[in-house]
Amino acid sequence: MSFINNIKVETALYIGGEWQAGIDTISNINPSDVSEDLGQFAQASQTQVEQAIQAAKLAQPTWEKTPLERKQAVLQAIGDEMIARCDELGTLLSREEGKPFAEGRGEIYRAGQFFQYFAAEVLRQIGDNAASVRPGVSVEVTREAAGVIAIISPWNFPTATAAWKIAPALAFGNSVIWKPANLTPASAVALTEIIHRQGLPAGTFNLVLGSGAVVGNTLISSTQIDGVSFTGSVDTGRKVAAATAPNFVRCQLEMGSKNALVIADDADIQVAVEATIAGSFSGAGQKCTASSRLVVMDSIHDRYVDALIKRMSELKVGHALKEGIFMGPVVDENQLNANFEWIDKARHSGAELAFGGERLSLEHDGYYMSPTLFLNTKNDWQVNQEEVFAPLASVIRVADLDEAISVANDTRFGLTGGIITQSLRSSAIFKEQIQTGCAMVNLPTAGTDYHVPFGGRKESSFGPREQGQYAKEFYTVVKTTYQRPY
Repeated sequence: MSFINNIKVETALYIGGEWQAGIDTISNINPSDVSEDLGQFAQASQTQVEQAIQAAKLAQPTWEKTPLERKQAVLQAIGDEMIARCDELGTLLSREEGKPFAEGRGEIYRAGQFFQYFAAEVLRQIGDNAASVRPGVSVEVTREAAGVIAIISPWNFPTATAAWKIAPALAFGNSVIWKPANLTPASAVALTEIIHRQGLPAGTFNLVLGSGAVVGNTLISSTQIDGVSFTGSVDTGRKVAAATAPNFVRCQLEMGSKNALVIADDADIQVAVEATIAGSFSGAGQKCTASSRLVVMDSIHDRYVDALIKRMSELKVGHALKEGIFMGPVVDENQLNANFEWIDKARHSGAELAFGGERLSLEHDGYYMSPTLFLNTKNDWQVNQEEVFAPLASVIRVADLDEAISVANDTRFGLTGGIITQSLRSSAIFKEQIQTGCAMVNLPTAGTDYHVPFGGRKESSFGPREQGQYAKEFYTVVKTTYQRPY
């Protein structure tokens, strides 16, 4: 595929309202079938990134002053088109990322909803009035755009994560420079093409495909950037924080996780198993919200494990576009190799491999592996302390609720945590004591809504929350105005 909706992918950089070629190209390989190359996608130079920054800086005041109804119409149109084309764009996403079509289609649909939600938020920008402590003085508190926002998004949710950053950035009057992951450039070009056709002031939105070393470092080190919103690894997040700090650039970081799903002794087995399947293995486990630690109480352990293994044996792995597939391939060969390194580490630690752990040879040559379950693991083992972006879960056996919560909190991360229980008391204690930004009761740890805040604690997140009305805390600055009439 050399074109996406008449955009030649070799000239798929979008800078200052124009499509441009890069200094090089990269192949976009379908992980479900490595014989399929989706195209040679352009890579930006440092000079082109700097051009995008200048274009964004020039355009931002114009976009901020654009009437609210025009901004609302732009975001609404983007969201409407994404939803209308979710089958087409979901297919494209699944081809390059590897998630089953139902998940790819769902991601596009949800991304469209982000734009629709923030289209409505455009019209809800209402300030506050207050009486001053000084007689005859009035006070107004208003919000203004932060300025030029650099967005660095990951490959595992290439459209949804980008959408929940781009939509509020534009809604609140900022200009945007977007660096997507190099593993999923086609989805980025498709979204950019939709935005391009809305007629924004040239430079309001820019797409710069390329490496972290060139594109990412140029963005996070620039003195012309007013904010960086990043989703990715902890190590890279630290680099973003270190690079932005000297320039006093605000940054918003969503990073790693090691989420626990507690299976209480009174849990409904079916609910527990289905929550585990969805949380641990959908998307091939390549989710920051995946439940990779299964903290199971003694009295239910054996029944739960037996039921889980039976359910895992029923899961179908295969080409992302094949009907009836639960799990597609992992995203690329590097990820596949890393996954098997973690399997070896778990075995060497003494874990019992209860299911999976194999590379699969299927009809198409792709990066396939079986969903994997380990038993008899300890929470302090490396496999239970470091993020493993894989369809791999470890069972940790505990005596009671107190120990379960203690184990769940015994990590440097704190994104999501869940419990399966029929006890109101247990759920209340869990919600109060779990040290995470998101808590789930009788639900998978993966799965959040777009109209409420998302983020974690500890090393999972840094800076203001994403999504919902809380997004304005990052994408706007507060101005307090005092006035005394003549």
